[in-house]
Amino acid sequence: MADLSAEDNKLVVLARATRARTRAAEGAAVRDSDGRTYAAATVDLPSLQLSAVQVCIGMAVASGSRGLEALVLLGEAEAMTEPDAAAVRDFAGDAVVIHLADPAGKLR
Repeated sequence: MADLSAEDNKLVVLARATRARTRAAEGAAVRDSDGRTYAAATVDLPSLQLSAVQVCIGMAVASGSRGLEALVLLGEAEAMTEPDAAAVRDFAGDAVVIHLADPAGKLR
């Protein structure tokens, strides 16, 4: 993780810990434009399915955040899904730094 700033590395650690704790398919963490961080895992209930990115964005919005600086997504996928990418664009625009990593936190 040498290519990451200390703040982005913190996001990797948070996403990894959240994913491991919940045994979810994905873990994500974001840093909002005020420097606050939010970490989440996939929600997969019979009545509710949300990606880890969607949960993070929902948490940020509900906390009054006005945008994102950075996002980390850990999981098996090689790319972010279009619904996740659309949610990031809708909330924060195209300037968000996005890091994709495998479940262990190794950057892709």
